[in-house]
Amino acid sequence: MIEPARQQNLNDRPERPGDYVLYWMQQSQRERFNPALETAVGCANRLGLPVLVGFGLTDGYPDANARHYAFMLDGLADVGAALARRGIGFAVLRGSPEAVAIALARKAALVVCDRGYLRHQKTWRTALAEAAACRVIQIEGDVVVPVDLASGKQEIAARTLRPKILKVRDDFVRPLPRTAVKVKADSLSLPNALDVSDASGLLAKLDIDRSVPPVDRFKGGSLEASRRLRAFVSGGLAGYADGRSEPAREQVSFLSAYLHFGQISPVEIALEVSEANADRPDAAAYLEELIVRRELAINFVEHEPRYDSYACLPEWARRTLRAHETDRRPHLYGAAQLAAAETHDPYWNAAMREMVFTGYMHNYMRMYWGKKILEWSPTPEKGFSTALALNNRYFLCGRDPNSYAGVAWCFGLHDRPWPERPIFGKVRSMMASGLERKFDIDAYVKRIARLTS
Repeated sequence: MIEPARQQNLNDRPERPGDYVLYWMQQSQRERFNPALETAVGCANRLGLPVLVGFGLTDGYPDANARHYAFMLDGLADVGAALARRGIGFAVLRGSPEAVAIALARKAALVVCDRGYLRHQKTWRTALAEAAACRVIQIEGDVVVPVDLASGKQEIAARTLRPKILKVRDDFVRPLPRTAVKVKADSLSLPNALDVSDASGLLAKLDIDRSVPPVDRFKGGSLEASRRLRAFVSGGLAGYADGRSEPAREQVSFLSAYLHFGQISPVEIALEVSEANADRPDAAAYLEELIVRRELAINFVEHEPRYDSYACLPEWARRTLRAHETDRRPHLYGAAQLAAAETHDPYWNAAMREMVFTGYMHNYMRMYWGKKILEWSPTPEKGFSTALALNNRYFLCGRDPNSYAGVAWCFGLHDRPWPERPIFGKVRSMMASGLERKFDIDAYVKRIARLTS
């Protein structure tokens, strides 16, 4: 059973006679552990209809390039194969996501969709709900605790959201049974549907930004996400609480990109980690990041309409940065120099190369990376826009709530005032000497040199 708190009617129209129940897949790009899909199957069984999963493949997804599309198409190939095994139809159609959903809804008895939190995702769902002549049900499947249940306002920090999450978390960390499909979709005619089994061939046909190429280090899809989860639980989870901050060790799950594209459920991850034979502090540390920290970022974009603007920062941070805007900056770098990793700082350069070449960066280095862009930019506003642009361009997991909150954190979001210092004012700073004191940072630089050679 899908928890009621995950469900929301987006319009007040009734079900009606139709050819199928439509699940418009957008955020939750997976067959496995997908409550929106299981809801659609349950409704279709009740109505004696097949299920059609529709996906709109647009050439103009905001800020996306070939790197992101290649990873996503790998995932859609997994989805297509898994749905076919269950007797569920899958139509990937070229076009704007909401336009594809509206077109497919014309023959639907009922429409189910998943939930997205960014501005354009909300606009798409509103358009579908207004245009569809039948009921549209939204199912929230890419958080552990439903966002509106956790908090009805923007939280100022993890410490304010954490008790609200922990109060109800265990009610939502539960298995999701697969619903048997009673009516197969074999008879559905799906003209113009794209063949997602050939991901590389489909990628070549798209009219997209190809200036950032796909990466070799990470293959997209639910199968690969599950493999990485199993590897982490059996190996990397033990010792995670102490090892997660060491950049050279890579004691991490590498699941951020898979979560970004909805190729794995955070609830499934939480279940696996909770049930693993790991020391309690290790599981607790990982669940803090997976649930509290990740859902704090989603809370931020849900309640802050300016999440991609410098104006999203707390007033105290903007005030102190403004007071230090004219401070002397020993080093200034433009966006091109930064993208080329041409700074005086070998640690920062290594982190930038990791991002550019692999689409990933160790989380501790992401914080250092963003703090240095603030320090090396002529104004904090310029630093914010540069950091966000680079983040969204090169990271596989860029362009999502964690990206917007993560960049803003470097400028004071979800943090407190610290002792005042030049350039940063009361915003937390990070120094190369701190890396040298805490970690074997030279080992990290050498590892990235090998990785990117």
